[in-house]
Amino acid sequence: MLSYNDFSQLDIRIGTILSAERVPETDKLIKLSVDIGEEAPRTLVAGIAAFVPDTATLIGKQIPLLANLEPRLLKGIESNGMILAASDEDGGFALLSPDASGKVRNGARVK
Repeated sequence: MLSYNDFSQLDIRIGTILSAERVPETDKLIKLSVDIGEEAPRTLVAGIAAFVPDTATLIGKQIPLLANLEPRLLKGIESNGMILAASDEDGGFALLSPDASGKVRNGARVK
């Protein structure tokens, strides 16, 4: 069981996907550039390619992401965070997103 203190250490932020492209030589990975309100966009590598037939559909979407993970090298690309998505045993998949009724400022914290 995760304590409240442990949960409070997760830095979950809202960001807007600026670009998305498939990572060569893999069927699973997509490289994302995400604006989370910092000076420069973050690069994230996400294992969502099987669920996203057209990467152009990701551009402009606001998503929550875990911003305080240690960087990780995936297929030679440094990933600086992790997107949050839902999936189930039946193959269902959904990117999580703020309510469509209004945008949230990039970098807003999820609490």
